[in-house]
Amino acid sequence: MKKIRDIIRLHFDCKMSANQIAKTIGTARSVVQECLRRVKSECLTWPLPEGLDDFQLEHLLYNMPKAPDSLGQPDWGYVHQELRKKGVTRELLWLEYQENEKKKEITILSYSQFCRLYKGWAKKLNLVMRQEHLAGEKLFVDYAGPTIPVIDAETGEVKQAQLFVAVLGASNYTYAEASWSQDIESWNATHVRTFNFLGGVPELLVPDNLKSAVTKADRFEPKLNERYHQMARHYQTAIFPARSYKPKDKAPAEKGVQFAETWIIAVLRNTTFFTLSDLNENIAQLLEQLNNKPFKKLSGTRKSWFDNVDRPALRPLPKTAFEDAGWLKLRVGNDYHINIEQHYYSVPYSLVGQQVEARLTSNTVEILYAGQRITSHKVNHNKNKSTTKREHRPPSHQYIDDWTPERIINWANKIGPATSHLVQTIIKNADHPKVGLRACLGLLTLHKEFTAQRLEAACARATTFPHWSVSNIRSLLKSGLDKQTIQLPIPNLTITHHENIRGANYFTTQEEN
Repeated sequence: MKKIRDIIRLHFDCKMSANQIAKTIGTARSVVQECLRRVKSECLTWPLPEGLDDFQLEHLLYNMPKAPDSLGQPDWGYVHQELRKKGVTRELLWLEYQENEKKKEITILSYSQFCRLYKGWAKKLNLVMRQEHLAGEKLFVDYAGPTIPVIDAETGEVKQAQLFVAVLGASNYTYAEASWSQDIESWNATHVRTFNFLGGVPELLVPDNLKSAVTKADRFEPKLNERYHQMARHYQTAIFPARSYKPKDKAPAEKGVQFAETWIIAVLRNTTFFTLSDLNENIAQLLEQLNNKPFKKLSGTRKSWFDNVDRPALRPLPKTAFEDAGWLKLRVGNDYHINIEQHYYSVPYSLVGQQVEARLTSNTVEILYAGQRITSHKVNHNKNKSTTKREHRPPSHQYIDDWTPERIINWANKIGPATSHLVQTIIKNADHPKVGLRACLGLLTLHKEFTAQRLEAACARATTFPHWSVSNIRSLLKSGLDKQTIQLPIPNLTITHHENIRGANYFTTQEEN
């Protein structure tokens, strides 16, 4: 339409030829010539008459038909609402309109008129309402830019709460809540509460490219945050991130954030909050007002559109609640354990040196290898301790597990008291029971090589040493020292002073005399 006005101006005011005009405005010369022919037939010159806008000019020159008053005009708001439902087409709505208008004895719109007039009506809507989002298809999610201050009543510290906003594409039905952070824990938790608020789940989630949703942005294959992806799989929905620097991809979210800033943040700007729960109670009240506020260019409200359009199309909520989980990639150590928050959890010993994934919930540690779940443990918060399953140990280590301190001591008692004494000492002084039991087994198995009598004799001899070990006792047996008689050490006698005891000076004095 603007090109029509440019053609007339350039022809009459700038005295340009059709060929020059075509090059200037970037159109075909034949188009320019046809336009000037119509201008001439309507006796128009430059400047154009006042009050003649672009739409009127187009209708004047090209005889664009308008719907006469005698034609029955459908409820275009109803048509716009019904087109968002799955399977509903313009042709179907035209047939229904035709059937309803037959009884009124008025001229009925043709199908082409129906489509053209609806298209003209829809152009008058704002961008968000004009987009044709199917019922229950997309939920747009984002955080508002401004934050809301919350004061700690005890310390006086001011914390900034983040405002999460979710908007359904078809109805613009909106949910909002405040949280302390935009981290993945808060992000997933707000999604769960959003689904509960809606009473169902949409087909697609359309987030922006924040780190809690997308770890690596890409136009074609964005890399999703694994925990966010797990949450979406639990609710049987998919994540369809908006493209970077493409605000039209998430126009409902952008508009929803604007409404949230106007209807929530701005309204609450002079209210002081001391807890996050108080803030969310106020947000819930304002949110109800927003969703029940009538549309300016459509009949009904967000709530009524949601009840009629989106709610019936949402997928049902899963029977089990979603349990958020953290993910770690870890390499299995030589002791077939992985370290999670300074506690050690066992995996099958065959995975030593391999990289595994650990899924962490509040109660459980699940360990996966190559995408397959291989084991799980109950969360243990005792640091520098271990949680070990017997079947994860190699056979040689399982043999050690079969021995208890009582069983080891009973075996040592059968060999002799000296052996029993050493075994109990080893168990008592060991840094860990497993370490002590292993050393005891190494000591007791020496009887197979050197006989029980020699082992008992070696242990009796070892008790006289200030420091000894299992390897010392083995060396003692190999050298045959266990067969020698034990020489008791001579006590160091200290002579005390007494008047009847002659000292060394007495003998020296006698020789001089």
